[in-house]
Amino acid sequence: MAKYVHSMIRVLDEARSVEFYDRCFGLTVAERLDFPDFTLVYLSSGESEVELELTVNKGRTEPYALGDGYGHVAFTVDDVDAEHARITDLGYAPRKLVDFAPAGEVIARFFFIADPDGYQIEVIQRGGRYK
Repeated sequence: MAKYVHSMIRVLDEARSVEFYDRCFGLTVAERLDFPDFTLVYLSSGESEVELELTVNKGRTEPYALGDGYGHVAFTVDDVDAEHARITDLGYAPRKLVDFAPAGEVIARFFFIADPDGYQIEVIQRGGRYK
């Protein structure tokens, strides 16, 4: 049986991305591997075994084109309203809170925020299928 261990995204500025993921989601550096042409930074939170791998290509100066295939990653939180306010107070710009109710009953409450490289992140209220 396979075990999901990490997702990787390419980032332009290591320090800016590490700060964003730490301040917004409590992800800290679990391991950092430096190579001549690139650096790999593994972030984790202790809430999950899954890590986020940041790849920093040395010498890169232009932002990455995310293309039309990237979707998003998601985090769950105990209080989505409080997290929205906290992240806003940190000076970031999360999008509005959404009550997702396709059949009239709210089945999810969430918001999105873009990281410094434009990757979309969904922040979901725990409960229902996200315990």
